[in-house]
Amino acid sequence: TLTLERMSSKKVLFIKNLDSSRITHLSLDDYYKDQSNISMEERMKVNYDHPKAFDWKLMESQLIDLKNGKSIEKPIYDFTQHNRSGKFETIVPKDLVVCEGIMALVNKRIRALSDLNIFVNASRERRFLRRIERDQKARGRSFDSIVTQFFSTVRPMFEEVVGPTSNYADVIVNNDDEQKNLSIKVLTAVFKSLLEEIDRESSTKN
Repeated sequence: TLTLERMSSKKVLFIKNLDSSRITHLSLDDYYKDQSNISMEERMKVNYDHPKAFDWKLMESQLIDLKNGKSIEKPIYDFTQHNRSGKFETIVPKDLVVCEGIMALVNKRIRALSDLNIFVNASRERRFLRRIERDQKARGRSFDSIVTQFFSTVRPMFEEVVGPTSNYADVIVNNDDEQKNLSIKVLTAVFKSLLEEIDRESSTKN
């Protein structure tokens, strides 16, 4: 199991460079708490960039199941409703379980389940631009709402909570270069090495 903090939109690219049939991918975004018991107005006031916004107990139990070779029913989050969609996705355990998200290294119990912790860093300016692009395209949010959230909660929480978790990382990768994709190459190499190690251990047992 690996925890990966945060690869942004590039996570799809690097996974495509690997054998996806051997990798189980989990996004921390799907583990926001169920908020069916509060109104939309109240949901819009929640600080989603705080660790308390996540259902850590559910993520922990599902990671344990995956490590034990059991399939899970992962909740699917609906960002337009600030709540779980009520739908689930069956996730099957594979050779590597990759858990990625901006808070992936925050929780001590989640870190303890991981065999390798990776922190993917980027400049404040780069994070801001990627946030705008992602939230407009993938989540249908307005430019003004993205900017307001970034300066009111995203940036303060990064400086207070997320940034310091780089101290828990086994590997720190810089993700500022959009042209050379060096971060993708580094992560691909790391993952390939882990898969090769699994193959060697398997052949030794046989």
